[in-house]
Amino acid sequence: MLQGAALSEQIIPEQAFATDDSVAVLRFAAEAFTAGMAVALVTLVEIRGGAARPLGAQMAVREDGLYCGYVSGGCVEAAAAYEALETLACGTDRQVKYGEGSPWFDIVLPCGGGITLNIHKVRTVQPLLAVLNSLAQRKPVGLSYHTSSQSLQSAPWSPRTGWKNDRFEQGYRPCPRLLIYGGSVEAQATANVAQAAGYEVHCNPPTVELMDADTAVILLWHDQHKELPLLQAALEAAPFYIGALGSQRTHQRRVDKLRELGWKDADIARIKAPIGIFPQARDANTLALSVVADVAAVRAHTA
Repeated sequence: MLQGAALSEQIIPEQAFATDDSVAVLRFAAEAFTAGMAVALVTLVEIRGGAARPLGAQMAVREDGLYCGYVSGGCVEAAAAYEALETLACGTDRQVKYGEGSPWFDIVLPCGGGITLNIHKVRTVQPLLAVLNSLAQRKPVGLSYHTSSQSLQSAPWSPRTGWKNDRFEQGYRPCPRLLIYGGSVEAQATANVAQAAGYEVHCNPPTVELMDADTAVILLWHDQHKELPLLQAALEAAPFYIGALGSQRTHQRRVDKLRELGWKDADIARIKAPIGIFPQARDANTLALSVVADVAAVRAHTA
């Protein structure tokens, strides 16, 4: 049997499946390790100029060459997988630069910038399982990579991803959950678009217990009487987005009613109405795109 670098040279990396979902990447790595396979976690730890992916983007690479995840727009992933195989073969973590400042002049990033990847040989699955378990319970969580010890540890969630002394820290948030209320064609169209975007979607859930900080509450009733209890429940909770259907005139009636019920203007201001980012969306599909895009924009700002 070939050992070390000679073994890695015989393996051609191949994408197992296409995803940029961090949970899917960590699960792929955890399942490989649990099955007795060596696996490397590749993390984007520095951006010079522009980049296709955010800081903290990740790939997981198994010893058989199968990998998933993205750290760029697809232009360096195969090369990064080769580097990960070399890391697994030699057993020592490494950092690799591509684009600006890189010795690999034949690998050019279309954005014109440069990136640095940290390649870590997973030595224990516990930090990955801790993150996956926390996210399954809809709790924010973090990972901390220590360069001096080449170790990965679970950590409290931090809103900032980046270096802190010799540690690279990144946070993970639960999948955005959309609670969509309404019996209209607009509600079904919005649910379809949100599901296609990868969100967790619940249509007219019977209780309000699903509302948390990673939830968007979308009210698409044409009857304000039906929406009022749900709207108050959303204001009492802390979802990152509350949106309600209706014109400016309809919303003013909504505001007046909430004031009568004792809600302060600062609370009422959390409601996005008219809902969405496109003005005067008249058909269900356009409204659905408008609403989901608005949710995505607010989520990106609060993540």
